Amino acid sequence: MTLPVALVTLQAGIESVPLDLLVSVLRRVLSILVFIGIGLTLANLAVEFGLVEYVAVFSRPLTAPANLPDEVGTAILSTAASPTAGYGMLAEFREEGILGDRATLVAVTINTFFGFVQHIFTFYVPVLIPILGLRVGLLYVGSRAAISLGITLTGIVAGAVLLSPADDAADDTPEGVASDGGPGVDDDEEPRTRRETVVDALLSTRDKLRDIAPRLVLVYTVVTVLTASVDISQFTVVAEPVTGLLGLPGEAAAVVAVFAIDTTSGAAFIAPMLGDPFTPEAAVATMLVGGIVSFAFSTFKRSIPFQFGIWGPEFGTKVVVVNTVLKVVFIAAALAVLLVP
Repeated sequence: MTLPVALVTLQAGIESVPLDLLVSVLRRVLSILVFIGIGLTLANLAVEFGLVEYVAVFSRPLTAPANLPDEVGTAILSTAASPTAGYGMLAEFREEGILGDRATLVAVTINTFFGFVQHIFTFYVPVLIPILGLRVGLLYVGSRAAISLGITLTGIVAGAVLLSPADDAADDTPEGVASDGGPGVDDDEEPRTRRETVVDALLSTRDKLRDIAPRLVLVYTVVTVLTASVDISQFTVVAEPVTGLLGLPGEAAAVVAVFAIDTTSGAAFIAPMLGDPFTPEAAVATMLVGGIVSFAFSTFKRSIPFQFGIWGPEFGTKVVVVNTVLKVVFIAAALAVLLVP
């Protein structure tokens, strides 16, 4: 299919989608772009003003064993406040040549636990634990924390094995960047003023957003067109044989189906059944299975558009594959710990 034909087909599909769905796409994209813009600006300012060395004091225990440059520490710590901003910073570092592809994948993997930390305070503590009760709630959050921490530690080990201080992180020092992380200045040039430095950082952010925005709009629109006609219950067909294989109660398949659609609704659905027929371990295992089904759908609906928008299809695919494989592996490990007598 040629590009003009593809665009005409996409336009026809978009026109058939209700206006409210398209509005939701634009709202999501604008929200993402705001946080990416914040991340890009922080990354540029951190490099331009040499702030990397200050942040590195706190992040070097993570970045040094993984053979990552100190700049990555700013992205990792920013992820705890905003995962989107953290990703935006990593994208900027890769664009500038501070990170190579392998180093970026390692950094993305290490980011996992810090992205989870934000959800503890915004969702798990104020919403999920009150619904599930203290024992089951803490067991579920603890399991999720262990999964995320396991993935982060895997990233550190991968960096130690696959990278070296001079490997895959571009050249020793990117062009135009001083050894302390600040801007390089030629002897013949006058140092830039603070205002000029800030303006340069904002212009760099603007240029990057111009590259990212069209991809985000396109991919999110395509996904909206496709998912508007898809019944998510079709993805829960596999729930019953899986829950049966794991020895979970018969009601587990229904819990998985609800949990896959909405985490809060799934927690409210299983709450009255805690104790009978669900033990705390069985309840958490059921919710983790529901999380796998939900993750499969959210990967298509949210993760793929987001990652493709930031990195482009080729490298975005690598990020999605690495994230997916590691999450499934560590969720499976958590299930084994919970269910093995």
